[in-house]
Amino acid sequence: MAEIWLIRHGQTDWNVEGRLQGQRDVPLNATGLSQASAMAETLKGNKFSALYSSDLMRARQTAEIIAAVVGLPVHFDRRLREISQGEVEGMLFSDVMQKFESALADRTRNPVNSRLPGGESVAELYERFRDCVNEISCVHHGKPVLVVAHGLAIATIVCQARGYSMDTVYSHIQENATAQVIEWNPSGC
Repeated sequence: MAEIWLIRHGQTDWNVEGRLQGQRDVPLNATGLSQASAMAETLKGNKFSALYSSDLMRARQTAEIIAAVVGLPVHFDRRLREISQGEVEGMLFSDVMQKFESALADRTRNPVNSRLPGGESVAELYERFRDCVNEISCVHHGKPVLVVAHGLAIATIVCQARGYSMDTVYSHIQENATAQVIEWNPSGC
């Protein structure tokens, strides 16, 4: 079992605008950089065995700010990326609601297995993210590890670790630059 500190990246302009980021490489804005610095300060003095991050810029920037404070190198892994939103990445959510009404209705009815056009499902995201967290947990068994990633991706692991139904995953997305700590018991070590 490993203690995993799941940290969501800091704020981006697209977060503020209500754009679906998905796997687009969007940087932190000034608020996000400040949030990442504040998060790093809260971690000061804790002992972590490793720091992993999504390779997308918003997570990368957050992780690099944290790394400078906790004194660890960052291991980047593309499996820690956010869900692929397919054709709607970069669009305002209000526009997605108008243009992809039936796909969003399907997501409401079936939040785990539905997908937006060209995107991936929550189930696929969970499998990808879980496989990476399992490997991290096996390597750092019994030790605390930092993982910087994205809202929905983190929510899938939180649901599994805390026994929440995956159907409720969208209600477990944490705020930017906040942390949740879970105990993760990996399979296949």
